[in-house]
Amino acid sequence: IPNSALHYVECRAALNPTWFRAHSAFSKGFPHLHLGLQGLVFLQHPLLDLIDQIRGQVAARPVALLYGLELSFLNFSPFEAVLAYDESLAAVVKAYQEMKGLTVDGVIGAKTTQSLNTTLDERIEQIVANLERRRWLPADLGNRYVFVNAGDYSMVFVDEGKPVFQSLVIVGTPKDPTPEIQSTMRGFQTNPYWTVPQSISGEEYLPLLRRDPNALAASGFKIFSSWSDNDSELDPTTVDWNSIHPKAFPYRIRQDPGASNALGYIFFPFSNKYGIYMHDTANRWLFTEGSRNFSHGCIRLQNPLDFTEKVFMGKNGFDKEKVKAVIAAGQQAHYTFPEPVTLYVTYRTVGIGRDGAPVFRDDIYGRDRRVVRDMGKPRS
Repeated sequence: IPNSALHYVECRAALNPTWFRAHSAFSKGFPHLHLGLQGLVFLQHPLLDLIDQIRGQVAARPVALLYGLELSFLNFSPFEAVLAYDESLAAVVKAYQEMKGLTVDGVIGAKTTQSLNTTLDERIEQIVANLERRRWLPADLGNRYVFVNAGDYSMVFVDEGKPVFQSLVIVGTPKDPTPEIQSTMRGFQTNPYWTVPQSISGEEYLPLLRRDPNALAASGFKIFSSWSDNDSELDPTTVDWNSIHPKAFPYRIRQDPGASNALGYIFFPFSNKYGIYMHDTANRWLFTEGSRNFSHGCIRLQNPLDFTEKVFMGKNGFDKEKVKAVIAAGQQAHYTFPEPVTLYVTYRTVGIGRDGAPVFRDDIYGRDRRVVRDMGKPRS
């Protein structure tokens, strides 16, 4: 670990007992940190004893080398001859992929190779970065909140201090990462329109329109002459799409509600400067993937109706079956939560698994490295 980063942890330890425990564990644990130990989700502060939990485990865990890649967290003997990629070795790789949130296919592809080749120093820096990132949140997250972790594609709803709903989520790609924010959720809408952001219109849809002006119509898209509320719909065949610059796309593209709508059937707005929101999706099959970073930054929720049911808990006459009927009828309706729900959208790449073992997720956005780098800069 860089001396500057360790020094920062020492400074924090002098001010906070929590950080003192973490620093103590770091100091004792550095020689014993082991690449094969895996990842976590901090809802409160399970990272406090992280290093203590992995001290001394190097000797207890076997190491297997496969084409120079370390599968050190698994019970795969380093003395077994690896002459062929057989079923037993494929099972080891699949177990690793499942733990790391990768697509579980037993294939050592680019993402799995990158994950396996993560160095010891990088794992240590991940812990430092996540300690620092936890400090950015309130010490007390409250008794009722939604906690989205873009680092492991998960969401949990906590009510009265206890997790009452959990779900898989899809988050932004490395090119369009989901930001870390705090906001408030106040309700949801059924059968939403989707107004395509200008950047997506220019970068993704303009090439389609150049090839075929009617390319978007089959998916329920309409094109309007401007971004004003009272603008008129355009006939896409009357536009010279080759003359439009991708960075200055002048028209508004909107998708009608329906089965093809990118937002699905349910939309959760919340205030933020990035223009992101939480929503359903028409591409539910993507939840079967391990690495679920496919969006433009928004958060796609696997089971949105089940989530709303937990938030309402029968209050305000809420009935999930009636909402389903509203959706099936194609009606747009707005529902207000009985009380606002605090939202934390975070990025955690280190956590504690159900068995208490530390778990590492891959730093898909490269944020851990940037945090550690910034921690090493002189502070005025």
